[in-house]
Amino acid sequence: MINKLFAKLDGYYEEMVSIRRYMHQHPELSFQEYNTASFIHTFYKKLDIEVSKNVGGNGVVAKVYGKKVGKTVALRADFDALPIQDEKDVPYKSLVPGVMHACGHDGHTATLLILAKSLNELKEELEGTYVFIHQHAEESAPGGALSMIEDGCLDGVDVIFGTHLWANEPTGIIQYRTGPIMAAADRFEFTIQGQGGHGAQPQKTKDAILIASQLVLNLQLIVSRRVNPIDSAVVSIGTFMAQNAFNVIADKAKLIGTVRTFNDDVRQFIEDEMERIIHGTCHMSGSTYDFRYERGYPAVVNHLNETEFLIVCAQDIKEVLTIEETEPHMGGEDFAYYLQKVPGTFFFTGAKPLGVDPSFPHHHPKFDIDEKAMLIAAKTLGTAAIKIHGR
Repeated sequence: MINKLFAKLDGYYEEMVSIRRYMHQHPELSFQEYNTASFIHTFYKKLDIEVSKNVGGNGVVAKVYGKKVGKTVALRADFDALPIQDEKDVPYKSLVPGVMHACGHDGHTATLLILAKSLNELKEELEGTYVFIHQHAEESAPGGALSMIEDGCLDGVDVIFGTHLWANEPTGIIQYRTGPIMAAADRFEFTIQGQGGHGAQPQKTKDAILIASQLVLNLQLIVSRRVNPIDSAVVSIGTFMAQNAFNVIADKAKLIGTVRTFNDDVRQFIEDEMERIIHGTCHMSGSTYDFRYERGYPAVVNHLNETEFLIVCAQDIKEVLTIEETEPHMGGEDFAYYLQKVPGTFFFTGAKPLGVDPSFPHHHPKFDIDEKAMLIAAKTLGTAAIKIHGR
């Protein structure tokens, strides 16, 4: 059965590439992926595969039923793009100004569509049910996973698998990890309200820039001096806004940033400490503040049995040259919500473009993938989906 699947995937590889390149040329931002969702829905309808649209928003869910009784296994791919201008010089460059697939979601979608097509052609020999979750809005919290789950995409599902094409690693590598593999990703912003004035008379002001600058340093003490070094955490300021004339002391300053953690207790501790430090610093300077902390995706925590099973499955794929345990990544992923509901695992499939060293990172204007990695991802997911019935 596995060999038959691989033969079909190999035969459909050019179609997989064509789908990926079409999507790369026609990207859509999170929560705006109407044409993309329609494209996916139409693909399944033409194959006479059961499919539902508008699942939790722009989500699409398709199902293939094996002739034999078995488990229900879900496979997931995301399909939203990013607000980035595509700067690559390739024939499939984005045709939408300021929007591009800079994270590989076009490849994820093409992978899952062709895998579904291949499995559907083998359904008379398959066991169980195969659920193909095409998720919108992974890039922007609150994301699409939670609303799709609430709308029933995991109903009856016994296990779930997902992968991310990973341009940081060469094609042929599968990276896995038991337990936390990606971090909880939170967003915060705070505004310091001081008292502006003339740059020549600082004694009559409460300098919002100076106060905010102290906070940039003070907040770094949370990770370096308040969090146990055994627990990984990040507090980063990404935006500092306080624009004024050269001779004006700022009345107001706004800072925006992110917190990344793996442990829920550490997550809560950092949020509380930020409030305490901001309050204390502003009290000392006689200024006021407005602080907002927004919880993003929780940490992606893989299940032991399903991760170990995935490792065994990857060993059956000749294109997989290396299977290795990866360090936890501080990036966020709303695949975390699926793993909170059902057992499963999320892994990385190496996709570094050939001849590019170093490769452009994810979310870069020149980001690209080695499209052969899609075939490896499809074979790995397909093997897991079929062999899970024998466990």
